[in-house]
Amino acid sequence: MPDRPPEQLDDDALADRARGGELDAFNVLVRRYERRVFGLCLGMLRSPAAAEDAAQDAMISAWRALDGYRGGNFPAWLMRIAGNRCRDELRRRKRRPSASLDLMIEEHGDAWSPPDEGRSPELAALDAETGRTLLAALDRLPDEQRQTVLLSDLQGLAYREIADAMDTSIGTVKSRLNRGRARMRQLLLESGELSRVRERQALQEQIEEGGRR
Repeated sequence: MPDRPPEQLDDDALADRARGGELDAFNVLVRRYERRVFGLCLGMLRSPAAAEDAAQDAMISAWRALDGYRGGNFPAWLMRIAGNRCRDELRRRKRRPSASLDLMIEEHGDAWSPPDEGRSPELAALDAETGRTLLAALDRLPDEQRQTVLLSDLQGLAYREIADAMDTSIGTVKSRLNRGRARMRQLLLESGELSRVRERQALQEQIEEGGRR
């Protein structure tokens, strides 16, 4: 029976092939996860150019470190490499990046959620406004809390996956996530933005409900 094409293989089978020098297999993994890696880097570094560089560096590092991957959860392993790369960059800068939120949303909004071709302009505008508000609050979290919130609420990783990606315990993940969410809520309350977020969400539901009728 001929070998299955790389696109039909699971992550661990692709990693095995890549370890054997099959670059096409690793390229499938890159295409499978490049958007998620870029989304994490963008959320951490807040600069599209820096995020692109970090994501590329993370992929190169993953290729070189494949011998250390033991199987089981390739996305978490890859996110760990990407997160470490971003934290190294933040430590190097010694300060927060100052990229424009508007530019981030306009140029790379698709990194945060899957595109929806049927989405109305009204809903797209509401999504962008809510995204700007939440990203502004997210930017004020400590790095580890911010990464945890990104991995959980934007990447959809489970506690165990986040713990693996950040080389910590599930209890620490839960603690950082709870503190990060609580801090974001406090920041939104203090700025008066929480009520506006809820108003936009209610309006989104009304528009979506009208579209289903």
